[in-house]
Amino acid sequence: MLSDRNKNILKELISYPSIISMDLEKKYDLTRRQLGYSIQKINDWLVSNNLPAIERTRNGHFVIDQAVFSKFSSNNENTLAKTNILTEDQRVYLIMMMLVSSEEELSLNHFTLELNVSKNTILSDLKEVQRRLDEYELTIRYSRKNGYLIEGKEFQIRKLLINVTYQILQMSNGETRLKELTTINEVQLNEFNHRIERIENTLNLKFTDEKLLTMPYILILVLRRIEKGHHINAFSIEYEELSNTKEYQATEELLYDFENLPVEERLFITLHLLTTNVHSSEILNEEAIPNLIPAIDTMLRYFEKNACIYLQDRDILRDKLLQHIQPAYYRIKYQLTDTVHFQGSLSKEFKEIHHLVKRSIRPLADLIGSDIPDSESTYITMLIGGWMSRQGESIDKKIKAIVVCPQGVSVSRLMFNEISELFPEFVFLDSLSIREFLDYPLHYDVVFSPVHLETTKKLFVTKVFLGQEEKYRLRKQVMLEVHGYIPNDIDVNYLMEIIKQHATIDSEKDLIDSLENYINRDEDAAVVKKNVDKQELNLDQLITPQNITLEDSVSYWEDAIQKGAHPLIESGSIEEEYVNRMIQYSEQDSYIVIGPNIAIPHAAPEDGVNEVGMSLLRVKEGVRYSNEFSIKLIVVIAAVDKQQHIHALMQLMRLASSEKDRNRMINANSVEEIYEIIKLYSAD
Repeated sequence: MLSDRNKNILKELISYPSIISMDLEKKYDLTRRQLGYSIQKINDWLVSNNLPAIERTRNGHFVIDQAVFSKFSSNNENTLAKTNILTEDQRVYLIMMMLVSSEEELSLNHFTLELNVSKNTILSDLKEVQRRLDEYELTIRYSRKNGYLIEGKEFQIRKLLINVTYQILQMSNGETRLKELTTINEVQLNEFNHRIERIENTLNLKFTDEKLLTMPYILILVLRRIEKGHHINAFSIEYEELSNTKEYQATEELLYDFENLPVEERLFITLHLLTTNVHSSEILNEEAIPNLIPAIDTMLRYFEKNACIYLQDRDILRDKLLQHIQPAYYRIKYQLTDTVHFQGSLSKEFKEIHHLVKRSIRPLADLIGSDIPDSESTYITMLIGGWMSRQGESIDKKIKAIVVCPQGVSVSRLMFNEISELFPEFVFLDSLSIREFLDYPLHYDVVFSPVHLETTKKLFVTKVFLGQEEKYRLRKQVMLEVHGYIPNDIDVNYLMEIIKQHATIDSEKDLIDSLENYINRDEDAAVVKKNVDKQELNLDQLITPQNITLEDSVSYWEDAIQKGAHPLIESGSIEEEYVNRMIQYSEQDSYIVIGPNIAIPHAAPEDGVNEVGMSLLRVKEGVRYSNEFSIKLIVVIAAVDKQQHIHALMQLMRLASSEKDRNRMINANSVEEIYEIIKLYSAD
């Protein structure tokens, strides 16, 4: 057999027989000795195939017998392609295809003859096959009567079949190999190609070239398995969700002459159509998946915020994303994402965009009820990144920042939110622990941290919680160091264009005047301290005895929030809707846990806050939260803005860091005892 290098050299000699040794050495980066070794191997192969060896003259020319040219003149590519030595990876895929498609009993001899390797090599390959089948919860079984078989759920075998078909078609001469292994002929392929073309017309779409190549093979092989009695039985597929789709009607047309096909099998093929990527679609069925468009819209808004950009023509981008995400929805929901493959690697900037996409994609994950795999989020990244490139938008030149905090997830998240709001023009990539920071793979320009770190980037050491004066000093310091000046050249006309796209303006002139007065209010506009009339409240002014509730036990987390919030509802500080929103938000993210046994559920001011307030519920025996935490101290926070409660929150954080005082509060016998502890942290 010939290696890839020797195959290429032989092709070069046949195509350009006048080429000299020096040119071959240069083209393939070989030494004279290496080229001599390759010519020797080529000659060994030629002789083994009853062909004359190639001779080399003293001046570096080659003498090639006419019989060699004749051998390769008619079918050069196919003959040479078969001289490839198959890699282990390729052999593994071919073995798996034989296992899922063979119509006869398979023995070791079948594998050795087909792949032209030894029995020991096949036995080693079968171990690797089993390792990969473990991912599908499938097993290879051997018996003298039936030979080698794959055992497991048929749905998992179908997933394997789809993946392996794609992988083989990507190989050199893969289509020929696949036809030989499966005995699929051109007549069958042409028939199913015609059927798929009719489906495209029925659905008013065009499948991608890649899918057009694989679909006929997959459909033929699936139908063969069905005919052999390999049916999908316990298939957790939602009949109502798929039977009402236009793809189900298209499946009926595709399989018009398969009258006895079970409903489950028709649904599986419908699912295959639904999960298949399309190149274009004249009609987007916006009602096929309820709430999909709002989820995409929300994702794009999150991305804009995270990337500090404004996406032009967002509706058009949304429709392009819808075209991809509709099939992705079904792939993710029914665990078929291993049938999606991404060729190549992301550039540095696209890796950063991908990171921001993954941070913005939660609305889609919530709709589907499952996390979005990297294979799917990568395609979304390519669509958004390509859109940004076309409109001249880039995050490459934006300042990228990270926040590194050693004080736990909750404190890190709060610090991240505070700092990112202070610098809305920066792209904030992540909130990290020190250990995560040491191995962080993405490029960044600025680090914010409450501790000193070893880094070559610009490091700003700052407190976790900043007062108003400290915030403005930090902003001024960072802007001067990063830019060399304090930016205040905001374009009012550009602001007006953005506002007009999202709001109705009664008087453009008055709005322009107001914006200009605010932006140009003095030469240090970006860092001038606002006049804060509102008094900073201490912890004991917010958590008063009337706002403290003692319970020995509570059944559910939702009950705990409702009981904890009751004093604030009674005083009119919050509405009932605020309690519902707190429960909803706490289900999405556990960042509200700020220390052992203590959590601070809260929602946004617009969710139903009438005035600033805090209340405390002590649950002596604890209440389970998110299967990870037992919470005994629940502090409900109702904020009317981003400043007024911060001073009290800092005091609460200090209390939360004291194991002694936390335990004193948990074991307290009276409201007064708890209030005395709160007052200890309310002195400054």
